[in-house]
Amino acid sequence: KVRRFNWFENWYYMEGLERKLRDPMQLGLNPNVTVRSRGVMEKCTFCVQRINAARQDMKVRGDSKIKDGTIITACQEVCPTGAITFGDTNDDESKVKKLREDKRAYRVLDFLGVKPSVTYLAKIRNPMA
Repeated sequence: KVRRFNWFENWYYMEGLERKLRDPMQLGLNPNVTVRSRGVMEKCTFCVQRINAARQDMKVRGDSKIKDGTIITACQEVCPTGAITFGDTNDDESKVKKLREDKRAYRVLDFLGVKPSVTYLAKIRNPMA
């Protein structure tokens, strides 16, 4: 999903069920926590904080590029079917590049020239079933 609805409030419960709003500046220090309030549509960032952490680790190790499969997005990590794949489309050996070149691959609104980052695979149906 590229966009999602934020169902959560940035509230926490104190003793006696008293609700107080956390200091927004405190939440801003954690890149994994959204500061926006409930009811806001949010766009996927492809876990930019995980990408930046992997880049930093790569520089520390002295590697020239991030290996395929090193970066795992949050939605990919929790997907029970393994239906989400993330990777470098510029790397000819990456799994995501091979899937993107599959004949079932399509991108929404690609004909408009918007250069979408998300590629979908058409469902395989068994006509004999």
